[in-house]
Amino acid sequence: MADQKKQLLIVTGMSGAGKTVAIKSLEDMGYLVVDNLPPELLGSFWELINNSDDFTKAAVVIDLRVKSFYKDLVDEINSLEDSQNVQSTIVFLDASDDALVSRYKETRRLPPLANKGRLLDGIQQERAILGGVKNIANIIIDTSNLSTKELKKKLIDKFSENHAPRFSIEVMSFGFKYGIPIDADIVMDVRFLPNPFYIPQLKPFTGLDRKVFDYVMEKDETKLFYSKLLDMLKVAIPGYIREGKEKLTIAIGCTGGQHRSVSIARQLATDLSKKYPVDISHREISRYIRK
Repeated sequence: MADQKKQLLIVTGMSGAGKTVAIKSLEDMGYLVVDNLPPELLGSFWELINNSDDFTKAAVVIDLRVKSFYKDLVDEINSLEDSQNVQSTIVFLDASDDALVSRYKETRRLPPLANKGRLLDGIQQERAILGGVKNIANIIIDTSNLSTKELKKKLIDKFSENHAPRFSIEVMSFGFKYGIPIDADIVMDVRFLPNPFYIPQLKPFTGLDRKVFDYVMEKDETKLFYSKLLDMLKVAIPGYIREGKEKLTIAIGCTGGQHRSVSIARQLATDLSKKYPVDISHREISRYIRK
């Protein structure tokens, strides 16, 4: 068993305050996350994690869907304090009554304790029950005025090891005649560029071959287009990062995905990799590689 001290986050709080966002954010940061864990199983769950070398940080999300919620939760948290290698943190997500009412109306859902559809009564009853656990929470986050992106960033700032969201770029080439990639964020059509397909000595080769790459990239049309494309991406990519995007897929397409798109994708991956982590793939290239 590893000697590294392990982390346990216990995420709770008001229904509608952002626990679903917390689950996804923590998973992205490498936490093993279990939702709706009965409090009486907290000790058994921790024993499982503690005796595994596969996980060093875990999170459980517990809310009022679980019966006898707070008495059992407090008892189980107290029992964990005797552990010699657990670092537990209680994270309480809160929001104002007005914010919660607005969110419930948008989703057309009811709080767990709402009787006869009375939103505010259910929220206030839940708040009274949660008061005890909120008092012992290590971290309280008020999400009343936070967007999903802002809450995610706040969680990353507190719990990510490098305090920064991961971001990477995939540049891919493809052929329009085989369909547009469904996972592409940006699609650029380079079918207007001079086509090596019509040059007999270049037709059998691909953009991975130097003579095809040079033919495409040395054309005046290509130079002008490529400089504008690179300028556009230099503006757009920081915006994607600010919006919380973790992976950006840029797809470059020509007719068959053999010559022009492969060449442009190669150069683009080279230039973008000077600043960002970049992977490159050529979707159609196996169709053209000579055996």
